[in-house]
Amino acid sequence: MGGNWRDRTATTFACGKKPAAGSRGMVVSNHPLASAAGAEMLAAGGNAIDAAIATLFTLTVVEPMMVGIIGGGMAHIRTADGNHRFIDGQSTVPAMVKPDTYRSKPGSAHDVFDTVGDENLTGPKAVAVPGSLKAWCETLRRFGTMPLAEVMQPAIKHAARGYIATPYLHECISDSAREMLKDKPIAAIYLPKGEPLKPGERVVQAEYAETLSTIAQHGEDALYHGPLGDILIDYMEKHGGFIRKEDLTNYETVERLPIRCDYRGWEILGPPPPAASGVHITQMLNILEGFDIRALGFGTAETVHLIAEVLKIAFADRAAASGDPDYINVPVEQLTSKDYARERRAALDVNRAKEWGAGVTQLESAYTTHMTAADCLGNVVATTQTINNLFGAKFLIPGLGAIPNNYMNLFDPRPGHALSLAPGKRVTTSMSPMMALRDGKLVYALGLPGGKRIFPSAMQALINLIDHGMSLQEAVEAPRVWTEGHALEVEQAIPDAARAKLGAMGHQVVEMATVAGGMNAIQFHDDGTLSGAACWRADGTPVAISGGLARAGVRFGLR
Repeated sequence: MGGNWRDRTATTFACGKKPAAGSRGMVVSNHPLASAAGAEMLAAGGNAIDAAIATLFTLTVVEPMMVGIIGGGMAHIRTADGNHRFIDGQSTVPAMVKPDTYRSKPGSAHDVFDTVGDENLTGPKAVAVPGSLKAWCETLRRFGTMPLAEVMQPAIKHAARGYIATPYLHECISDSAREMLKDKPIAAIYLPKGEPLKPGERVVQAEYAETLSTIAQHGEDALYHGPLGDILIDYMEKHGGFIRKEDLTNYETVERLPIRCDYRGWEILGPPPPAASGVHITQMLNILEGFDIRALGFGTAETVHLIAEVLKIAFADRAAASGDPDYINVPVEQLTSKDYARERRAALDVNRAKEWGAGVTQLESAYTTHMTAADCLGNVVATTQTINNLFGAKFLIPGLGAIPNNYMNLFDPRPGHALSLAPGKRVTTSMSPMMALRDGKLVYALGLPGGKRIFPSAMQALINLIDHGMSLQEAVEAPRVWTEGHALEVEQAIPDAARAKLGAMGHQVVEMATVAGGMNAIQFHDDGTLSGAACWRADGTPVAISGGLARAGVRFGLR
């Protein structure tokens, strides 16, 4: 079926941003200064890995509510030789923590991990062993071309000199102000005089600039074996946190192979466990492959219904059998098989919403960040990083100037479950740094923040591109939906008529301003050029590199 997707849609929308085009490289992140930092590395002759690491360090400064050196993440790297790998820098449970260390709040639902006193949510007891800094430094050494000190210069500059707060940052501070005001060091920066920084005001992080300078000199050893780690451990010991020196010295990143999915002749590559996303995106696409999504149309009640049902199936299986593969047996082959998809598809009612249980035997934060970078040599990085909740554990460590994660909130405080606590266990995540290939050639790389809404949103973007034939900009900005079995969240652009029909099918439809966060994506064209797109849900900005050096032998003279 040909034609424009808008001829078959029930949901119309206008893009709020424009794409960027380049020939020598592209960086897309959720802050313009971070994208510019990565582009600076490309302009200086660095590769996509140099650009990605420069971007990530800068994001810790300009997007401090989302990402930090005491956090964790997952990076999807495609090298120029066409090989794909994931670098798992996820946080782990400190050795002191046992399955019953926290007490679950009485009456909590099975998928709610709240604890008495919010100990796993805010404060030092919420902090897991960080992996991000080690992963970034190791990745740069293995795959980059530039010195760490050089790629960190933009981050150090913006921390020391300051940058202008955006309305988005102001809103994030406002949302977290109640807890942040309890900690004087973090409030001094982001809530001066007790009020959130206003858009246009300058954010200066002098102490953090010193921390970054130390890392630039000594690398990750400054934290995992050196003075920065001593500051972190001293704070944890004095304030009841669980991280100790052995946790830092014993931490290791893990290299993993991607989950691969064949969808309508496309090869989709996503992260493996402990990430849940690659497995369940594959599972959902396998089920949807049996329906003509293109003919049903974008944003129609029929298409949204199918998406909602496969989401409920995926989340039912995720709850039963997702986790760290070193601790539980994740049935990857079964969940990603075409046979299992046919079994689940056969039970799906195209006219009525159903309740779904797990078909296999054996949560997470919305406040992450994502960036995507590519060079002209074929190196590509798509990486999602986080300190978990907005502003992590809601405090700042004096002497470091850094905000730590609250990853412990992603573990089940009740023993005996797939996501229960165990010393050294890695966080299970929905991070979805995805790449899509056609006939062996890379066409798309994308990802976004958004907690449990990440992998459903990434899947919808892939459907927008592959089934509906949207442009890259349209695909990242298109209205999204989400459910895990309860209410069906729909963004505001989904029209009343579609919502009413979904209601008649048995869905409890709830309008949301946004579903997940700002997506960043790159498209690779046959002529070697690249397009970059970011969406309206964050301060996302694509920065492209084109042009190049002078033609050999060119001279300029005056006679």
